[in-house]
Amino acid sequence: MPAQLGPDLVEVLVRLAGEEGLVEARRQGRLLAARTGFRETDRAVIAAIVSELGRNILLYGASGEIALAVVELGQRIGVRIAARDEGPGIPDIMRAMRDGYSSVGRPGLGLPGVRRLADEFEITSAPGRGTHVVVTKWRS
Repeated sequence: MPAQLGPDLVEVLVRLAGEEGLVEARRQGRLLAARTGFRETDRAVIAAIVSELGRNILLYGASGEIALAVVELGQRIGVRIAARDEGPGIPDIMRAMRDGYSSVGRPGLGLPGVRRLADEFEITSAPGRGTHVVVTKWRS
């Protein structure tokens, strides 16, 4: 459930160990975006970002978490999505960020697609230490 961080800020943490967690993370992302005045198209973008990051957690990390938070920067308001797993990590981030690359035979559009959909994108990963992706989508 959402927890108040301040007068206008909200954060939600969803643990992912299976499909149910992914569905809940998408739902929470849409709710948070709606409560902060995002248009329907941007709510769909946020749900797509959550879906891609969550799918990566389930495919590569087996389990992990997605934290969703309302962020403010001056007059701007956005939703920050942080996905973390403790999986095997990504040995070559630059290669993983290229369209078409996949280590498991999938289309390889997830991380590059998330980078294109988000306004801000950051990824850290190391073999044996998991992956952490943080993106922000600003309300337009």
